[in-house]
Amino acid sequence: MNDILNWILETVSSVDPIVRTALAGLGILLETSVLVGLIVPGDTIVIVASTAVENPVQYVALVLTVIAGALAGESIGFALGHYFGPLIRRSRLGRWIGERQWVRAENYLRRRGGIAVFLSRFIPVLHSLIPLTVGMSAMRYRRFMRWTVPACVIWAVAYVSVGSAAAGGYRELSQQLHFAGYVFVGVIALFLVLVLVVKKWLARREAKHMEQEDPPEVRAD
Repeated sequence: MNDILNWILETVSSVDPIVRTALAGLGILLETSVLVGLIVPGDTIVIVASTAVENPVQYVALVLTVIAGALAGESIGFALGHYFGPLIRRSRLGRWIGERQWVRAENYLRRRGGIAVFLSRFIPVLHSLIPLTVGMSAMRYRRFMRWTVPACVIWAVAYVSVGSAAAGGYRELSQQLHFAGYVFVGVIALFLVLVLVVKKWLARREAKHMEQEDPPEVRAD
């Protein structure tokens, strides 16, 4: 196990830090815009990149880049929803998503307003649909940013911190413990399971707000 992990970590670390950080930012930008988040695993890209963090400067740079990428992606999604939302919804991709998902996202946004924007970052499917849906709604970009910024910050700090801490701990223990690799995998797996549990809990908790009919209008500001 240690030999395999050493090879993986060395391979990731061999990538130039600037390139590695930029790729993580690009990955999360794609995840949060144009419905690409339904296909591109941005969280996996960020965790992999974070395992190569070697010092505080690289940690801060990666966190800031991931936040910037997430916000850029959210902004692109908002703009596309504002200008081309109905067209995207009627497109082949929009039909593949399904009208029911679009309606659920609209109802959820109208019922919960800014809270829907914040929580959607942690709910599968919605984290890709909500920016477009907000762009098609009366909510202004400034209010959208007020709710999405803290969500993106929490997400970025959590993923980069866990990935870098797990990898750093493994490097310190790998020379002393032959089962250090299992500890590393266990930490990452535990984090991902926790994320999955939280996402499912949030999805169930918020589902009732998505399914309710005759929702009130979203305020523009």
